[in-house]
Amino acid sequence: MISAEENFQNEFLRPILKEQNELLIAVFKQYLVKHKVVFERYSPEDQANYIENTIKKDAQIRNYFVGLSIGKLSVEQYKEYILMETELNRRIITMLVKRIQSQMILGNK
Repeated sequence: MISAEENFQNEFLRPILKEQNELLIAVFKQYLVKHKVVFERYSPEDQANYIENTIKKDAQIRNYFVGLSIGKLSVEQYKEYILMETELNRRIITMLVKRIQSQMILGNK
């Protein structure tokens, strides 16, 4: 039996992240430009670590990504989301890190 959080993730959050994919990648690329990060010079392992550490530890970019995701919910979905907000935010960030890593790391292109 799957949890309410996992069900919400699969039914709403995954499709939103997929739909928002180009925007999410563009936002991360702009973050790199703004912070003058020469991402291409990093090894694939360092790129993966940079993506994960940045999204998990920089509250501003993390909250921006969460906002882009939950902004696509309907009012009813949002009411359900706020009941599980902490866990769902963790799941959004985990999925987002994997999504950006899979598309931005030089070895994966």
